[in-house]
Amino acid sequence: MAQSVKITTPYITLGQLLKLVNLIDNGGAAKAFLAEHEVRVNGEQDQRRGRKLYPGDVVETLGKAYAIGA
Repeated sequence: MAQSVKITTPYITLGQLLKLVNLIDNGGAAKAFLAEHEVRVNGEQDQRRGRKLYPGDVVETLGKAYAIGA
């Protein structure tokens, strides 16, 4: 079951999500995290920290899933 992540803006970036769910301490750590760990957005591998995530998107990493919701 995916953990729901509520956003109040039209979208957030992948780097912002990683910080929001406490996988990284600051935005600068996103690049290193994405280089070291596999991250899938809607089932496809993605390493772009600026990738825009919209409600309905699902991000999977480190054995956990995060569902973006409005």
